[in-house]
Amino acid sequence: MAASALVVAIVPLHAGQAEARTSSPPLSVMSWNVCAGTNPACRFYGRDMREVAVEIGRYATGQAIRPDVILLQEFCSGGTAVLEGVLEQATRRAWTVRSSVLTLKDGSPKACAPDRQGLSRGGIAVAVAVAVADDTATFQAHVLTSPPWYARRMALCAAIPARRVNVCGTHLSSGLSYDDSRPGAPFRRKQVGELLAAVVKPGHRAVFGGDLNLPPPDSRQGTAVKRRILAPVYAAYAECDQRGGRDGRWTEKHVRENGGVVKRKLDYLFAPRGSVVRCHVAQEAGSSDHKPVYVSLNLG
Repeated sequence: MAASALVVAIVPLHAGQAEARTSSPPLSVMSWNVCAGTNPACRFYGRDMREVAVEIGRYATGQAIRPDVILLQEFCSGGTAVLEGVLEQATRRAWTVRSSVLTLKDGSPKACAPDRQGLSRGGIAVAVAVAVADDTATFQAHVLTSPPWYARRMALCAAIPARRVNVCGTHLSSGLSYDDSRPGAPFRRKQVGELLAAVVKPGHRAVFGGDLNLPPPDSRQGTAVKRRILAPVYAAYAECDQRGGRDGRWTEKHVRENGGVVKRKLDYLFAPRGSVVRCHVAQEAGSSDHKPVYVSLNLG
C-alpha cells in the first residue's frame, strides 16, 4: 500500500511488451463520484475514510458488474491505503490505488472537509483516484487547463500492459459560480480536448470517464452550446449507456433550495467502438449524490 501522489510509476512498460500481445482479457470498469470531500449535503461529508472505503467495496462486489478498475471522483487522498485494504478483503483480489490531488491557485491542496468534530482528517485533499485489481500498471497524472481562480483539475490514467488498455478517470470543472461559469463553458471545452489527448497511449486501447459535469449531446439538459462539447468524444468512442443516441440514464441528483429535485446525467464511461458488452447504472446513489456507473468490455 502506498500514499497518494500526482505521478506514480509502479511498473514501467518494457519496450514491445504491449504490442507483443494479440488479445487481452475482458475488462470491467466502475466510475463513481463518492462526494466525500467538501459537499455538506452528502452523507460522506466529514466521515472517516474507512467508512467511505467500505461503501466503495460494497458497490464493487454487490452490483451486476464487478469491476477490475475503479475510477473515483471527490475522493480524499489520505484514503488510498485504506481503500486498498478494504477492496482486497471484499474481493479477495490484489488492488493498487493511486490518487491525484486538486490544487488551488496558490498551489496548496484543496483540502477535504474536517471531520464532524471539526478536526482534520489527516490533512487529506480532494482527489481523483484510480484502483486497479490484480494487474501491474503505470500511473500518470495529467494537468487540465482550469480556471486560475479555482481548483486545478486532473486526469489520472493507469496503463495496464497485461490488458493493453489505458484507463483514465477525471472530474471536470463544475460550472458553478466559483468555477467554469462563463458562457460556453470555455474551460470544460479545453479540458475535454486535453482528456482526449491524455487517453491515447501507443499499443493500448483507451477507456475513460468520470464526472464530466456536462450534458449528453442528445439530452435536454443545459444549453445547446454545452451539449455540443462532448460531441467529439461520442464521435470517436462509444459511451456505455447511449441507447440509439447520445444520451443515457440520469446519474446525479441535485436538490434545489426550494425542495425541487433535478436529475441529470453527468457521469460517463467511454470505450472503443464495438467493445461495450454491458452498461449498468446502480439504482441508488448510496451516500453520494451520484450513482455509480459500470461497463463490461470485450477489447479483443
